[in-house]
Amino acid sequence: MSCAELNPMPQADSFRRSPDEVMRLARMGCSHPTRLSFLRQLLRRMQDEGWHFDRPVWQIDARGVGRAVYRAIGPERTYSLVAFAHDLPPEARSDRVIATAWDATFALFDGTPTAGDLDRLAANVPLQEAGRVSAQELSLSRANRSVRLFDHVVERLAAGAQPDTAMLLETGYLMRTTAVYGSGKFGAADRVAIGARAELRAPFQAEMLSVWLTRAFTVDLVEHLARARGGTRAVRLEPALKRGLGVGNSTGLGMAPFLIRHPVLLNNWMLAREEALARVRAQDSVGPAELAGFSAALADVTENAALWSSAHELQHSKLVQLRDSLAQITRHVGQGWDRHAPQPWDALWRWGQATLPIEGQEALLAAMLEPHGDLIDGLGDCMDADGEGYFLIDGTMQVAELRAILHTHYAWALDVDYTARAQSARFWYISEDKLEPRLGERYDEPGAARELPLDTGRQAAALWRALAGLPDDMAAAHLLLAHPEHRPALRRAQITARHPYAEIRDNLIAADMLPIDLLRCKLAFFGATRFDPRSDRWVRISLFQGAPYPEDMGAMV
Repeated sequence: MSCAELNPMPQADSFRRSPDEVMRLARMGCSHPTRLSFLRQLLRRMQDEGWHFDRPVWQIDARGVGRAVYRAIGPERTYSLVAFAHDLPPEARSDRVIATAWDATFALFDGTPTAGDLDRLAANVPLQEAGRVSAQELSLSRANRSVRLFDHVVERLAAGAQPDTAMLLETGYLMRTTAVYGSGKFGAADRVAIGARAELRAPFQAEMLSVWLTRAFTVDLVEHLARARGGTRAVRLEPALKRGLGVGNSTGLGMAPFLIRHPVLLNNWMLAREEALARVRAQDSVGPAELAGFSAALADVTENAALWSSAHELQHSKLVQLRDSLAQITRHVGQGWDRHAPQPWDALWRWGQATLPIEGQEALLAAMLEPHGDLIDGLGDCMDADGEGYFLIDGTMQVAELRAILHTHYAWALDVDYTARAQSARFWYISEDKLEPRLGERYDEPGAARELPLDTGRQAAALWRALAGLPDDMAAAHLLLAHPEHRPALRRAQITARHPYAEIRDNLIAADMLPIDLLRCKLAFFGATRFDPRSDRWVRISLFQGAPYPEDMGAMV
């Protein structure tokens, strides 16, 4: 079921943006995190349900080597992050997926691990892909230190002083993860085994919990090393500085095809956000609390934009647009926005559409959602999907209906000349060394014979051509009997007919396609900030900056 079906608000229907506007890479690549982001959903649940936390194991030596366990204890279940800290030589440190050693490795354990579990994990988790975990583990991850900042913080705390604030703000994290694996990888629990649990029903909740507890570990580790070095002179990190630290992440093409391969899930993510925006636009007034919340959100995103830096030209130009847009929004809210007009939020949104570049529009969207938790937070319950339930093909569908679906939802793809080099320049494939998705240049590199079927636009156009001359009342099953190669495109068309935000409406093999747009869209739904591309194919971000720590959510026990 879609979010709108589960949480109907008919008066918002006319305010919802169309898929033709929303599902374009240029806009998806300007996505900002919102209060519906997965890490925000996790934090709200733990706060509302009164979770408590402890650290029953801390066996880390003066070199920073050993193991630790962090427990998150909910009303029904306990989850434990098992962390292993390593003494990694500088020459062995790499953020690439082909790395074989890391500064720290982690597993999220279902329950409280025994001594035997810890020994089993110690023999496997530091090996990552080369090891094996069990169905008692929900995620597997690893992280490297941000060496210059990490060492600086240890040195200053050991000397009894606080680290340089500017350095902390510039980097924003002490460690960055290079992979967080879940959903059955390397023996871990499959999604179907845990997806019915209320606390894990929203997407990526186990992974977000793992990263959040990793954040606590990184601060504990630097303070431990500072005490080991400085003894009684050492001090702890000041709460305000600590709060400004997140967990970094380096990620690349491996996650980009996810949005293409999970069309119903993508639909539910996008539809929840679009329904949330539509509900806000449909409101008849701006209350004092909503105005204060919106103003605070606008101030927060402006401060973040001022601290956000990137050397990559793609993101640098977007940052210029973002800062200019935020200044325009602030001026308009203070001087031009009539908050007493009918549907004032819609008036503000329409002004933004007419005035701001896409980057600014999407930032405005996030700020508008922020003060409306009571109105939209329930949509978070609708962002999961059982994709398997949508993969059966309706062979009785008539050709006339199939043509209408393609014309409505795939018009963007049908007139493209896919024989032109610029329109078929890339191909997706799986790398032999790490079994990860990669992107090849069709006319310059070998391997196109092993292309993954992610060319959704080209497939839709081929299906459209195959329908030419067929009788309107012919069943789709007859077409597939003669041409089974069209099964993937027909399945996606039927899925998109019921889930209009399921398809990215751009040519995913074109020369000008930027994989970084896919990454930013997905990472924004995670709740990522400080999006910093290092090329058009990999990026560094930060998670949980400004969020509470376990001790802030209630007494540590």
